[in-house]
Amino acid sequence: MMTSTLTQDSIVPVSLKSAETDPQGFADALGRSFREYGFAVIKDHSVDTGVIGRALADTKAFFALPEEVKRSYHVPGGGGARGYTPFGIEIAKGAKERDLKEFWHRGRDLPAGHKYESYMPANIPVKEVEGFDISTKALYEALDEMGAILLTAIARHLGLAERWFEKTVDQGNSVLRLLHYPPIEGTPGGVRAGAHEDINVITLLLGAEEAGLQVKTRSGEWLPIQPPEGALVVNVGDMLQRLTNNVLPSTTHRVVNPSAERMKFPRYSTPFFLHFNPDFMIETLPGCISDENPNRYPVPITAHDYLDERLREIGLK
Repeated sequence: MMTSTLTQDSIVPVSLKSAETDPQGFADALGRSFREYGFAVIKDHSVDTGVIGRALADTKAFFALPEEVKRSYHVPGGGGARGYTPFGIEIAKGAKERDLKEFWHRGRDLPAGHKYESYMPANIPVKEVEGFDISTKALYEALDEMGAILLTAIARHLGLAERWFEKTVDQGNSVLRLLHYPPIEGTPGGVRAGAHEDINVITLLLGAEEAGLQVKTRSGEWLPIQPPEGALVVNVGDMLQRLTNNVLPSTTHRVVNPSAERMKFPRYSTPFFLHFNPDFMIETLPGCISDENPNRYPVPITAHDYLDERLREIGLK
């Protein structure tokens, strides 16, 4: 029997190693953390440190390029789906100030003529940073595999067949976001990332070198997420919240600005937004409907239509 993942002031990490010896215990510990916080911290994950290190080094090299070079990779009207999104474009839903960040998006590589080709633009190669395309593809694939492992545990926790999610995400419109929060000068009006919820199924986030990530608890307080070195932070997205009728909540989170002594330091992070296949119909799971929790989402919607609707809300379309 695994101990609780929760304390009053922190999210206690769950070890992926325990999934091998006690898969149900791991699944339930993960599920308890998600039900309480919408977040979980995974230690002993299987994403290779070399893959992480190479992608991070190339990420830093890209964002160090001159502004005009980076902007040459921006796709006007592309909704930020691939390539570069300049500083100050994205805004949290309902926010007045834009986020203090710039980012790069890499998606799934599809063969020519694939049925989802119209939903997923081709990735954009970068010529100025040798190895960038290779290292970011490797990180994308590693996090995609890790996400599939975690979805197996989530299915188990929900009482579904262990492989229930397999065919719903195997060709999903998942995105690796390479994020750069530049050093902060003066007194900015906004924050590095305004309070928001993620759109997708689950998000996998490797530990950032600089602090700032906070999650809003049920009591309305902001809880700093301070994972141990090498851990993976995972959170529920709106698509999974909708599928589970809010049994697994998509929790509001933000990245606050650093203390005065840390403002001169940039922050990098590499969230992987795992998505359903574009034509997957998000329809409330029967097992998540009860007299106490009636169906909040009686009208199903495809993953693509839901994504499109939400991207418009945050200024990317």
